[in-house]
Amino acid sequence: MASASPCACGAPTLSLRCPVALSLPFASFPPAVRLAAPPLLPRRLAVSRQRAASALEAVVLESDDEDEDGDGYEEEEEEEEAGAGLFQGEAWAAAAEERDAVRSPELQVFELEELPEKWRRSRIAWLCKELPAYKHSTFTRILNAQRKWITQDDATYIAVHCLRIRNNDAAFRVYSWMIRQHWYRFNFALATRVADCLAREGKVEKCREVFDAMVKQGRVPAESTFHILIVAYLSVPGCRCLEEACTVYNQMIQMGGYKPRLSLHNSLFRALVSKTGGTAKHNLRQAEFIYHNIVTSNLAVHEDIYVGLIWIHSYQDVIDRDRINALRDEMKRAGFEETTDVLVSLMRAFSKEGDIKGTEATWHRLLQSGCELPAQAYICRMELYARTDEPMKSLAMFKEMKGQNVPPNVASYHKIIEIMAKAREIEAAEKLMDEFVESHMKHLMPAFLSLMYLYLDLNMHEKLEQTFTKCLARCRPNRILYTICLESLVRIGNVTKAEEIFSEMHKNGTIGTNAKSCNIMLRGYLSEEDYQKAEGIYDLMCKKKYDVPVDSLEKLQSGLLTKKKVVKPPKPVSMKLDEEQREILIGLLLGGTQIESHSQKGVHIVNFKFQEDSNAHSVLRAHIHERFFEWLPSAFRSFSDDSEIPYRFSTIPHAHFGFFADQFFPKGQPVLPKLVHRWLSPRVLAYWFMFGGFRLQSGDIVLKVSGGNIDGVERIVNSLQTQSLTCKVKRKGRFFWIGFPGSNADSFWKIIEPYVLDSFTGSTVQENYSIGSDGSQDSDADYEDDTRMYDTETEE
Repeated sequence: MASASPCACGAPTLSLRCPVALSLPFASFPPAVRLAAPPLLPRRLAVSRQRAASALEAVVLESDDEDEDGDGYEEEEEEEEAGAGLFQGEAWAAAAEERDAVRSPELQVFELEELPEKWRRSRIAWLCKELPAYKHSTFTRILNAQRKWITQDDATYIAVHCLRIRNNDAAFRVYSWMIRQHWYRFNFALATRVADCLAREGKVEKCREVFDAMVKQGRVPAESTFHILIVAYLSVPGCRCLEEACTVYNQMIQMGGYKPRLSLHNSLFRALVSKTGGTAKHNLRQAEFIYHNIVTSNLAVHEDIYVGLIWIHSYQDVIDRDRINALRDEMKRAGFEETTDVLVSLMRAFSKEGDIKGTEATWHRLLQSGCELPAQAYICRMELYARTDEPMKSLAMFKEMKGQNVPPNVASYHKIIEIMAKAREIEAAEKLMDEFVESHMKHLMPAFLSLMYLYLDLNMHEKLEQTFTKCLARCRPNRILYTICLESLVRIGNVTKAEEIFSEMHKNGTIGTNAKSCNIMLRGYLSEEDYQKAEGIYDLMCKKKYDVPVDSLEKLQSGLLTKKKVVKPPKPVSMKLDEEQREILIGLLLGGTQIESHSQKGVHIVNFKFQEDSNAHSVLRAHIHERFFEWLPSAFRSFSDDSEIPYRFSTIPHAHFGFFADQFFPKGQPVLPKLVHRWLSPRVLAYWFMFGGFRLQSGDIVLKVSGGNIDGVERIVNSLQTQSLTCKVKRKGRFFWIGFPGSNADSFWKIIEPYVLDSFTGSTVQENYSIGSDGSQDSDADYEDDTRMYDTETEE
């Protein structure tokens, strides 16, 4: 046995048993030690410095060359309100002292020539040469054929060889195969090396799988693994994995006891404040935690950390004035001036509290600074005057903004129309609404809703109905819009039309009904003394566990008594999934929804997870929340607006989910049930498509199979062929994709169209490719190639 360091000047090593130690400069994503692809003979592997092998590495390596001061940032408030957030496109560099290397655990690998058996050396060399060229199924079959003789050391050598030739997927397959063998003993150094290499390529799911396995073994992952995984999560497009990055960051500090480098703190903080204020305000605790760690680690606090923290605080519902002042004092002691962004954040905070003096003083500071006044500063003054019951001053401020050649943005129109509507200035609100529509800006819905609330308060029901029609012609309908219209119709006694609106809401999954709309309809039936229909609504509300007002219940009770009927008080409803819910759940499970077991034996929980950057998933999220409302815990049922519904929520633990857990997650891992081909109804296919599928620009449709194996996929394909649907299958990585090219896509769409949500047609085309439960970059992006290369048999 011999040992050699791969870091020694990058010189070729004569030993295959080398302590593989990753040199990890924490200031950025590092260039890792890579081994060139050699002929499979002993003593021929050379160590060479790794090039930027992926877009992820290239981005981070590029940031290494920047100095700590950076170029600062300039933020347009209009961009912020439109979804840009703070610090878009800015890179924060790390100081020179941040570039100290941190090594991973050393991994000992034997030399081939140390093996006494020539046949074993030949077989290992052959496996190293042949395995990387095969797909997953053949790959596994070859390894299975070696079970009689292969040992853990042999498999470790093969895995490390795959890492050296930069075939990390092959290394992961070998590693995954190893851990399922009876002779396997946990190898922390190998797991660390595999996880680090996978994260470098952006394979965050596979890396997280190895990471979690280390934690389950009672081991704390290496500092390098934490760092690289967080960077990989932050590099996923659209910040889809920001929550996971925060979770790993917190574990790194709390579980590992590590002190992250300054660049990692800055990168994660930058991701937190890169969203819009309404979304970023929920990240306050995490942002404060990052700031606390920077300070307690005696690291330099970047100016943008102070700016970002004050910005997040200014969006909170309850302003913490003391904390904002403390941050301002610390910023001043650090020698940083209060920039335009800080002043605008202060105006936002002061105006929310109705602090006229503070808002006006900050406004004058903005004027004296000579900067170009952002639209958000005018919006803050509008809100201030609205809170002090001076709505006409808000209107004057809006006009002044236009007079100063500051173009009004969407947020300014929303705010001034809302203010005029609450002040019941009908003429001004209508004029502003017409101006807003003529501007051809998007996001008209909030302004329409403000106008409709005004008409509802003033009992101007004809104008409300006209506005409702205009809104439907320009905006995607939602539940609030229909609920306002429903309330108006019930107030004027037009219960027949209200019933039509309610029926449309109930049938249209995009809109749906909730406790408020059901109570409005119940009140309408009671006012018409239609107790039979009122009882039907009451039964629906009991089933969905909606709250029924006491006065409505008393009226229903007295009305039924006159007909010698007694309305039964709400009793515990036997929890049972109806047919629609069962089919919806099967479709979501096929697309990647997860079921986990509960601590109580025999009960399970369904975890619904939707992507924040997907318009399609945003629509589906509200629909699923409404359809499974009675199965949700109280924490996920108390939302007044669909926009407040989280993108992740879970059901209550219940034994009724046991059947689905046994079928789709028999051993905690996703599989395709043996009877899945019998469950592919049009509704199941529709929800599978909406959650785990999408349309390509060519019009082809693809579905992602979660937990698929070749036998299960073949059963699905055969079942689809019985419905005259010809499809093709492609395996990419760990997943199968079922594609419907050309006319087959049209045939598939005709089958599922009755069950697809109305607003889904446009939002799925050209949607981000990573749809489903994973939301990572593990899947190949070239789906155009997938559909063209599909075949009814899986490629080897």
